[in-house]
Amino acid sequence: MVSKEQKRAALHEKLQLLRSLTNSHALNKTSIIIDASKYIQELKQKVEELNQDLANAQTSTDQNTLPMVTVETTEKGFVINVFSAKSCPGLFVSILESFEEMSLNVLEARATCTDTFRFHAVGGKNEEEGKNIDARAVKQAIGQAIKNWSQNADQK
Repeated sequence: MVSKEQKRAALHEKLQLLRSLTNSHALNKTSIIIDASKYIQELKQKVEELNQDLANAQTSTDQNTLPMVTVETTEKGFVINVFSAKSCPGLFVSILESFEEMSLNVLEARATCTDTFRFHAVGGKNEEEGKNIDARAVKQAIGQAIKNWSQNADQK
């Protein structure tokens, strides 16, 4: 049988884990749970916005539109999402080349290139390069890589 102290310690450990996951600075149980609830609501809102963006991109009837790009700044660096309602052969390589040109380290990446093109990556700044890169510059560089890819694809 588990003692009350062990249960209390396990609960405390779980609350501290929840506190760290939600970046809460609260010290008491109630405040940690309230912060976690707010964090969940923020995540739900972001998911709704992304789903709405995807739905808008999928309903687009113009097949010549370029892939949609979003870039968000995080503690690690940047979260980059690229979406196109159609398959984009060669685009993945172009995006990775733009990362290399910006000296961004790819910390995590997922890509799907079958019927649609979806690319999600977490990119970190290369500290050795000493360059200060912001989200707007990353989005512009990826946008330029997409335009270059599109022009090359049209010529073929």
